[in-house]
Amino acid sequence: MVLISQRIFLETIKKYCLAHDIAIEIRSGGWLLIMTRGNERRLAIGYDIGLNSAVAHQVANDKSACADVLASAGVPALPHTLVLGAKLSKHIPGSDSLDAIQLLLDRHPLGLVVKPNAGTSGELVFRVTTRAQLETAVARILAAHPSLAISPYVEIEDEVRVVLLDGRALIVYGKTRPSVVGDGVHSLRALARAATTEDQFKIITTEHDVAALDAIPPLGERRLLNWRHNLDAGAEPVLLADGAAREACVALAIRAAQAVGIRFASIDVVRADGAWKILEVNAGVKMEALGRRHPELVEAAYGSALDCLFG
Repeated sequence: MVLISQRIFLETIKKYCLAHDIAIEIRSGGWLLIMTRGNERRLAIGYDIGLNSAVAHQVANDKSACADVLASAGVPALPHTLVLGAKLSKHIPGSDSLDAIQLLLDRHPLGLVVKPNAGTSGELVFRVTTRAQLETAVARILAAHPSLAISPYVEIEDEVRVVLLDGRALIVYGKTRPSVVGDGVHSLRALARAATTEDQFKIITTEHDVAALDAIPPLGERRLLNWRHNLDAGAEPVLLADGAAREACVALAIRAAQAVGIRFASIDVVRADGAWKILEVNAGVKMEALGRRHPELVEAAYGSALDCLFG
C-alpha cells in the first residue's frame, strides 16, 4: 500500500517549495501542508492547493449541486438527483423517498448509477437495474455518507479528463478501461485475474455476475472488465492528441469551470450517444496515476498552480 507521505502530489509540492525557498510543514500524515515564504502563508489539504473559493470548492464537491449549476448555465452535463439520509431529509421533505427513486428507475430502462454525493475515487458507486439492487445501494451508501446522488446510466463511449487553470488546459488525457482478449480456453475470471492487480480484480468481480465471469470469451474477442472509467479501478491514463475531440473537451470544460467559478480543477468530460457532456468537476486535482507515466507533465501543472498561489 502506498503511504500518504509517498503521494506524487506531496512529493511534487515538496520539490517546488525547495526550489522556491518556501518552508513547508507536513501535518496529518501528509494530508495537510502549511507553506510559508516571508509573510505569505498558504495551505493545501487533500488534493486542493487553495486557489479556489470556498463556494466553488463546495459546489464542485457536491455532485447534485454541480449538475444543477451547470444545467442553469446551459452547459451539457449528466443530471444528478440528490437523495438525503435520515439526518438531513427533514430539511427537504420527500428527498429520501424510495418510491420517488423508483420512478427514476422506471424512466431509465438501462438502469441508474448511485454514488455518494460528495465521494471521490469511485468508492461505493453502483449500477442498479432492479428495485432490490437500488435499495441495497442506497442503504450501503447512506450508512457511510449523509447523502447520495443518482444519475441515469448511459453507455459512455469515451471519458476525458481536462486539468484547467484559470481557463487554460494544462493536461488533457483519456481514460482507457481495462480489457482482456479471449483465447477460447480460459474463462473471463481467469483472464481478468492474470491481467489485473488483486485490488482491481476484487472490483471486477463485483461488476460481473458469476455466469459472465465463468464464461469463456471466444478467441480474439476483446472484453471490457469494468463499466467505469475509474483510474483507481484499473483504467489507464492516455494523453489526448490534438484534434477535434480534444478541442471539444477543452471548450466544454472551460464552460463548466466558468459556470462553477472554479480556477484550478480536473473536469471529467464523457461522450455518450455521440455527444460530449460534463460528468464531474473535481476541486481536488489528483494526478497520481498520470504522474506514474508522465511525471514531468504533472510537475509542470502543479508548478503552474503554485506559481499562481504565491503570485
